[in-house]
Amino acid sequence: MVLSSSGSEKVDYFDGVFNYLNKMLMEEDDLTNKPCMFIDSLALQATERSFYDVLVCNPPETEPLEIYDAAVLCDDFNRLSIQYKSRSSSLGGLITDGKPVKKRRKKVVEMVDPTELLMQCGEAMANGDTTETVQILKMIRKDSSPLGNSSKRMAHYFANAIEARLCGTGPEIYRAFSSTSAAQILKSYKAYITACPFHRMSNIFANKSIAKLANTTNKLHIIDFGILYGFQWPCIIQGLSLRPGGPPKLRITGIDLPQPGLRPAQRVEDTGCRLIKYAKRFNVPFEYRAIAKTWENVKIEDLDIDPEEMLVVNSVYRMRNVLDETVVENRPRDSVLNFIRKLKPDMFVHGVLNGTYNATYFHTRFRQAVLHFTTLFDMFEATAEHDDEDRKLFEQDVFGRDIMNVVACEGRSRVERPEMYRKWEMRNLKAGFVQMELDSDIMNEVRAKVERQYHKDFVVHEDNNWMLQGWKGRVLYALSLWKPGNCF
Repeated sequence: MVLSSSGSEKVDYFDGVFNYLNKMLMEEDDLTNKPCMFIDSLALQATERSFYDVLVCNPPETEPLEIYDAAVLCDDFNRLSIQYKSRSSSLGGLITDGKPVKKRRKKVVEMVDPTELLMQCGEAMANGDTTETVQILKMIRKDSSPLGNSSKRMAHYFANAIEARLCGTGPEIYRAFSSTSAAQILKSYKAYITACPFHRMSNIFANKSIAKLANTTNKLHIIDFGILYGFQWPCIIQGLSLRPGGPPKLRITGIDLPQPGLRPAQRVEDTGCRLIKYAKRFNVPFEYRAIAKTWENVKIEDLDIDPEEMLVVNSVYRMRNVLDETVVENRPRDSVLNFIRKLKPDMFVHGVLNGTYNATYFHTRFRQAVLHFTTLFDMFEATAEHDDEDRKLFEQDVFGRDIMNVVACEGRSRVERPEMYRKWEMRNLKAGFVQMELDSDIMNEVRAKVERQYHKDFVVHEDNNWMLQGWKGRVLYALSLWKPGNCF
């Protein structure tokens, strides 16, 4: 579907996001009745399987070495918000390289840090020791709370996920997060972007890089893989409106996963309607196209490429939800990158969540997830009020949801699959991209804003033309710029 519309102050390339978000929350009453676009689409994706998978492939999860009575376990831990179903379940991580892992019993110390208890619990689960897992989980429950300090809050959500894995109900509970209203998520998201600079600095980096590239063009086409609510684009619309000589004709193609129901593209189209209103406000000639497909199924003919337009492809922090080669044989991540390169964009803006918790072996994945979310909860503890309801909401509906998926889901149901930025670099190079140099002026602006306006433990670094953002030395996000190599 195609939708159309026909001062000199320096822009921050992010402040407009707050106005855009506030306008949505104040003026769109139906947001309280709509599930969150991101959660809903991922929950749908997690349930879908191709005909090839159904007819030819075996299920991705390993067969259980032991079958446990989920009903008994759930009676013992009946604390989650939805009713568990009695069913048999396997515990992942029981087999590696085709050989059973030997069980190692570990004495549990009564008074230890919740994080250490989580590590012990993850090891017991990986070894298939249900008795010890349940024993440690009881201890975690005693000293965890969604209203405690950062480690207790994190332990609470990991305990929920461990319990769901034991009961075999992880996918159902993950899908239940889709009932969270869009208004609720957006309100909590506002608290998150106020507390930390990650998304603001990502927008400044990406949008100013795009604006510099398109400084003289009369036509700019941005293809955004993972547009969601379009928060990245109000600021570039405002920035382009201030360009000497007037703004270019701007076209945005918003791509995101289809929603359940009879109108799979409705919410991607809704994003376009909001952006059209914003473009009219700043007198920027604007056109929007909505595409609701899994990214590997997008075709060139869907995009209506115009050779007279400058073309930018943008994907910031969403590639992690594309399934990888451990689940699907046709390597969808590489397929998407190859497709982007075939479009011959003038620039490909690629932002990645820098995570190591995508291992097939459960114990490795669990340990890395604990380390990653320890950093996130610690960051929120230092930058948001302890009793802030929106902070609690974000931890519950975003961090808690992701933890549930990583710990309690397997195969296609596990859609949180981040990779290290260096691995994405290898994928991009293999697909035929070459990396572009970072702009020193933009990097200096980002560093200065973080140092001046945010907590001292936020960090911004450069590594081999990647802009890295993190907390207390741990890299959480990475962004870089790419273009197709000459040989293509």
